[in-house]
Amino acid sequence: MLAPVHDQRFGLGRTVRLAEPVPLASGQSLDGVAIAYETYGTLAADGSNAILICHALTGDQHVASPNPRTGKPGWWERLVGPGKPIDPAQHFIICSNVLGGCSGTTGPGSMDPTTGRTHAMRFPVITIADMVTVQARLLDHLGVEQLQAVVGGSMGGMQALSWAAQFPERVRAVVAIASAARHSAQNIAFHEVGRQAIMADPRWASGNYTSDDAPAAGLAVARMAAHITYLSEQGLTERFGRRLQNRAALGFGFDAEFQVESYLRHQGLTFTERFDANSYLYITRAMDYFDLAAPHDGLLTTAFAPAATAGTRFALISFTSDWLYPTAESKRIVRALHGAGASTSFCELESPHGHDAFLLDAPEMNRIVAGFLNGLAER
Repeated sequence: MLAPVHDQRFGLGRTVRLAEPVPLASGQSLDGVAIAYETYGTLAADGSNAILICHALTGDQHVASPNPRTGKPGWWERLVGPGKPIDPAQHFIICSNVLGGCSGTTGPGSMDPTTGRTHAMRFPVITIADMVTVQARLLDHLGVEQLQAVVGGSMGGMQALSWAAQFPERVRAVVAIASAARHSAQNIAFHEVGRQAIMADPRWASGNYTSDDAPAAGLAVARMAAHITYLSEQGLTERFGRRLQNRAALGFGFDAEFQVESYLRHQGLTFTERFDANSYLYITRAMDYFDLAAPHDGLLTTAFAPAATAGTRFALISFTSDWLYPTAESKRIVRALHGAGASTSFCELESPHGHDAFLLDAPEMNRIVAGFLNGLAER
């Protein structure tokens, strides 16, 4: 477990507030953007050892240190930490809460400096590209001109790939795990179910709720639906099967009679204690909009061409049981990278854990990431 350095208290952890407005893909801009972040390790004198970690949908900046709100360990301590593939003894590690988030970075729950009121649903719709733009501003603040690597899984992988497309000259390498270059119709459909659950909750109040009267029921259902997509049928069967919860026979009612029902209800309930419903709406919409090839006439190869020219190297990892971002999506990226002439490695790993495999104990994944990063250091 790592202990991050705190230089300024603003919400949770370290925060910088940007002096200049941030232009957004929608054509709007945001003033006074705050970015909550953590860093571990020391930036080398030549600035060559910086690694940016990008978090997934419900993650935060506490990648390798305790979350001060929940008390839980960092969400990727299996990969980041002393003796791990991303090691503060070797790397200067940066992780920030994304734009639109609810862990200190400006989002719909933040105060609008121009009105003195909470943004709520007046917050502009954002994209993955906007998240990356804000991260680039953070690196400017930290004096990081170039990243040794940008690493992320799931939505974090989308950000990592976007870094290569938006700022190829600032990225030496990209590690994208269990991710995709676009959101599929199925992905969008599941997100829409979650958003509708939130907006159908009377307490949502068109987004104008208070923290004491938030749409917890709707957000819990959204989380339950999403959590199913993070698992696999094999994993659910092995873990729960059709086993009953604290009873010997069917109760012929609508309590959580099966263990899997109880598990999902628990996941939904605990999620509402740490996440904001409006942030969930905005971040899932940003993921739905994600299509890296769209600005390039649908040609993913064209999107990666500047990164290939800049010499950016790529490593992609997928998991056999991940049906949310299946191996076919990673292979599509690999083909485009090869078409662009980029140095690329790819591995599909066996796992019964579905999409969540990248967050769980995955020694093979760790070995691949360690080998890839060590290869960068030797160049």
